[in-house]
Amino acid sequence: MSVVMPWLPQYELGCTPMDDTHREFVEWINRLTEVSEGEFLASFDQFLAHTVAHFDQENLWMEKSSFPPIHCHVDEHQRVLATLQSIRRMVAKGDVAIGRRAAEELVSWFATHAATMDTALAVHMRNVGFSPAALAA
Repeated sequence: MSVVMPWLPQYELGCTPMDDTHREFVEWINRLTEVSEGEFLASFDQFLAHTVAHFDQENLWMEKSSFPPIHCHVDEHQRVLATLQSIRRMVAKGDVAIGRRAAEELVSWFATHAATMDTALAVHMRNVGFSPAALAA
């Protein structure tokens, strides 16, 4: 498997559930750049479902930890999902190339998002003593 998006040390934010989900996101990006055309739509659908769950998870953490800039972060998630859903419709019509291009574009988006919004959330949760794992218990 070629790697268009390696896992980098700066992606490690010190929040295990977040870091685990981010590792899965990185794995999905790499998978989408390699999967065959015939399997691309099904894989993109799985990636989209993973991304919805990923963002829902972070949105819940922001709500439960009273994260002050919640609306900015949630809005960013909504914009990305709307874009991915639009791309999914194009892929369903046979434009696999745009789906692959979207995966490649998400590399730089993720790096920025993790370094800014997700880092702020991870630091906030540590500062207020919020444990995402406690929600799963």
